[in-house]
Amino acid sequence: MATPAELTIANLNGQWILNKTLSDPTEPVLTLQGVGWLKRKAIGIATITLAITEKVENGDTIIDIESTGTGGIQGTAEHRVTNFVERAHEDHVFGSLTGQTKWLDSTSPEWATLESFQKEGWLDEKVGPNGEPHIYTTAVNAANGWTAIQVWGFTELNGLRYYTRKITITKGSEVLKVTLYYDYAGPRA
Repeated sequence: MATPAELTIANLNGQWILNKTLSDPTEPVLTLQGVGWLKRKAIGIATITLAITEKVENGDTIIDIESTGTGGIQGTAEHRVTNFVERAHEDHVFGSLTGQTKWLDSTSPEWATLESFQKEGWLDEKVGPNGEPHIYTTAVNAANGWTAIQVWGFTELNGLRYYTRKITITKGSEVLKVTLYYDYAGPRA
């Protein structure tokens, strides 16, 4: 289903399905992050759906994401707040994490630290509270020694808009880059 124009990075409310045809393979990333073989295989064959609720409270954007997989794959839950305060999170896929989230544009200090692929190919939808077109989010797993830097926004491929995440995962000297595209699947059930 085509993404309606009213859905932007400031309004992700709805269900989004990972488009595995367009997205980069996730197996190498999950391996680097220490996800076990059986869990990686299950994730690889499942259809992954994100159910997202996004709202603004006290000037901060709050993004709650429940991910589920077909075939009984237990999903994860994410709680993101765009105030860039470090928060702890624990889940059965990625373990113990700390993360931060904020709005991002090309004038943000973090922009200069991004990989070039994370800066390119975006639609210029300036919908954040100060006209920012992106969400910037980090996750650190100290026990497994990896860091993930994500940029979220919208891209267009073949005339269709996609919710997109461009991710760099670093563990020691190893760096992996992945782009994930999501199809809009309708409102939250």
